[in-house]
Amino acid sequence: MPKGKLIVISAPSGCGKTTIAQEILKRNKNIEFSVSATTRKRREKEKEGKDYYFLTKAEFKRKIARGELAEYEVIYGEYYGSLKSMIETALTEQRPLLFDIDVMGALSLKNKYPEEAVLIFIKPPSLGVLKERLLKRDTEDEATVKRRLERVPMELERGKGFDYAVVNDDLPRAVKEVDGIVKKSIEDC
Repeated sequence: MPKGKLIVISAPSGCGKTTIAQEILKRNKNIEFSVSATTRKRREKEKEGKDYYFLTKAEFKRKIARGELAEYEVIYGEYYGSLKSMIETALTEQRPLLFDIDVMGALSLKNKYPEEAVLIFIKPPSLGVLKERLLKRDTEDEATVKRRLERVPMELERGKGFDYAVVNDDLPRAVKEVDGIVKKSIEDC
């Protein structure tokens, strides 16, 4: 049985990290998804407990105060974090756990779990393509897209500290590359 491993996929918004993460989960039935907690509003197709645990800010702050989060960040005024209980259970039971989280959260996990965490950074082919993707997905207004793009230089710089980087210029190729990294990381346990 494979040992517990924390597979962390991160990227700037619009780079395809969620799409890639979902495909990795389809291809690897032995990997569990780490459902993050957030205070942001639920999007139309999102499901409680599957995509996120949607909390009020007061509930989230209580979790912080009780030490229930392995990492958390405030992004655009909303809280996002990973539940410590889910991580500890996966590691104790020696099961791989896949994360789809922001860059700073990924680095926090690597800091707390240096031997278990494998960080995979998904890069855009260019800033122009990234902007086009954000506008096409039609989930945010233009001001939000602009704010997300302003964060990209910091995310790209921090992504240099990841274990792996994959350019998502061709989705099937990027998925195959990430899948190879995931399989190797789990085998190396």
